[in-house]
Amino acid sequence: MPTVLVTGFGPYAMSPVNPAQLTAEALDGQVIAGAKVVSRIVPGAYFTSISATVQLVEDEQPELLIMLGEFGGRSMITVERLAQNVSDCARYGVADTAGKVLGGEPTAPEGPVAYWATTPNRAMVLAMRRAGVPADLSDAAGTFVCNHLMYGMLHHIATNALTTRAGWIHLPFLPEVAALDQNLGAPSMSVETMTTGLAAAIEAALTESADTTEPFPSRLQI
Repeated sequence: MPTVLVTGFGPYAMSPVNPAQLTAEALDGQVIAGAKVVSRIVPGAYFTSISATVQLVEDEQPELLIMLGEFGGRSMITVERLAQNVSDCARYGVADTAGKVLGGEPTAPEGPVAYWATTPNRAMVLAMRRAGVPADLSDAAGTFVCNHLMYGMLHHIATNALTTRAGWIHLPFLPEVAALDQNLGAPSMSVETMTTGLAAAIEAALTESADTTEPFPSRLQI
């Protein structure tokens, strides 16, 4: 049976509960479009997150790699199209989970400026909307560990000529995180809704051999 590897992060500087962990765990063991989902939580730390995920890819040999992270302030599930070769959490005033602060260093000094995700992103967005889950495309994955891991894995896959398709999906705050004083007014989404959306997105990624060119309305993402 083909495998879908889903990764998530645990708590980190800006969030005591990470939707990427809870939704990944909710998806673990599901069979979607004939493929088994294997979910793992990886360290939220620069470079360590990449080496841990590289090892998971070697172990599981997945057909599809979907990496999850939180992007607080967004009202929808967002599918990232681009990962850029820069890591900068100093601008956010936070460190990674190992206490490391980067201020603009490249993820791979020899790598290109950016990589496109290799998943059918538009088809995934439309599948989530059809499932009743708000979703959109994003061209801004940030410069924290999410973008870092996305870039690192796309670089690893490209330089090793792997056939695994890989993409990144950002999730809104959980309601209990949006209820914190510092986040009041921020949008949120339940684990159940996010899990429904992600299952639809994974099914589309597995069944669509090429992305759709169907136009659809979009909203600017922060």
